[in-house]
Amino acid sequence: MVSILGISGSLRKGSFNAALLKTAASVAPEGCKLEIDSIKGIPLYDADLESDQGIPEVVTQLKEKIAVSDGLLLVTPEYNNSIPGVFKNAIDWLSRPVQDQPRVFHDRPVGLIGATPGNFGTAFSQTAWLPVLRLLKLQIWFGDMLWVSQAMKVFDDQGQMTDDKIRNKITKYMQGFYEFIRS
Repeated sequence: MVSILGISGSLRKGSFNAALLKTAASVAPEGCKLEIDSIKGIPLYDADLESDQGIPEVVTQLKEKIAVSDGLLLVTPEYNNSIPGVFKNAIDWLSRPVQDQPRVFHDRPVGLIGATPGNFGTAFSQTAWLPVLRLLKLQIWFGDMLWVSQAMKVFDDQGQMTDDKIRNKITKYMQGFYEFIRS
């Protein structure tokens, strides 16, 4: 069984990205399990806090889940044409201490998807993530690009996917990412 850890980069209760992640989990191919986790509760990165108190428990728990997964799926919003600050902050914590990066990130397959109410999807955010992911030596999957625009038309008020065309794209994406991890 291939295990993927999926993390939404949004804290909002009605997050389109959390809904997209749930949809991805529901269409994961046979032989693949997508576990959903959150960045909720991760404090702002502060080297003094790290030095005085160590790595926060919420960060340590998420790092362990990443370390035992076969792949990582980052579901990113796009704020002001770039990376959401709370998501980048979470990755900054997860990359601490530097000596732990190989165990958590190096050579781990990673996929990027995202949803936004805007017209251009999350293409800018996904592009902005690339230098960060390369620095962490993740294996970035470039097979299918998936960014959902006009997300309020794709999900209902309960966060359920209502667009079959987008659901088919997510299904195709998950199949391709699963095959990338297995290769």
